[in-house]
Amino acid sequence: MKFSISVAMNPLEQFSELAQTAEECGFSSVVLPDSLFYSESVSAEYPYTPDGSRFWNAETPWADPLVAVAAMGAVTSEIEFYTSVMKLGSRNPVLLARQVNSVAAFSGNRFGLGLGVGWSPEEFEWCGAPYANRGKRVDEAIDVLRLILDGGMVEYHGKYFDFDKLQMSPTLSKRVPFYIGGHTEVALKRAARVGDGWSSAMMKLEDLKTTIARLRELRAEYGKTGPYEFQAVCIDRFGLDGYREQAEVGVTDVVTQPWVFDGIGFGDPVGPKKDSIKKFADEIITKF
Repeated sequence: MKFSISVAMNPLEQFSELAQTAEECGFSSVVLPDSLFYSESVSAEYPYTPDGSRFWNAETPWADPLVAVAAMGAVTSEIEFYTSVMKLGSRNPVLLARQVNSVAAFSGNRFGLGLGVGWSPEEFEWCGAPYANRGKRVDEAIDVLRLILDGGMVEYHGKYFDFDKLQMSPTLSKRVPFYIGGHTEVALKRAARVGDGWSSAMMKLEDLKTTIARLRELRAEYGKTGPYEFQAVCIDRFGLDGYREQAEVGVTDVVTQPWVFDGIGFGDPVGPKKDSIKKFADEIITKF
């Protein structure tokens, strides 16, 4: 079992200190969320809350996750980073490949790319990408990303993306892992087929158990073997016993925000949050 810290919704100026403290305390990774903008109104429900509402507002701070990784990577040496998850549907995969290649190189290959389709029609349309056929477009975009990031002179001729031979350098010495998000059957099939792991949104333990079992079935159907990450944000199991229960159902990476357990708000100073990270490491990680 690994433990990772999500820096979602914290002030951006705190990111580097949170990453340094997490590294010192034995956390495996820093997890980066993704939100392009906050539209005043939205024409679709947020899929990961019971009532479909967004749990952040227009003033909630967000950073481009790849820029944030570059900043935190510059002040750390061992801890890894991954997006959970970057919305691929509203982005051009060729441009994104250039950015991912760069951040992986600058961080010393400490970056994993968590990918999802995206849920907001406004994010697609206002960034020049169609909302229709988004799943199929994302499937092609993932193929494009993998092709370019694996190095060499490559070309691609698909329905949605088309280019002749090109190469991005430097060629990375370590393959960038892809962690696929989403809870639908289509998303789980995508995660099993092309992912090196799966990233959950907020889920209860029983739902995680069912989903992980289904992913294992799908991977077997696709003939996939080898290591696979199950990155979980579990909302009803905490503490040593709770994390052991998560491990029993197959979770390999617990995504957490230790300061929340101590009643510290996102907008609070960084000092108490660092204390909570150290406390979590002493009470959980060292004993787990």
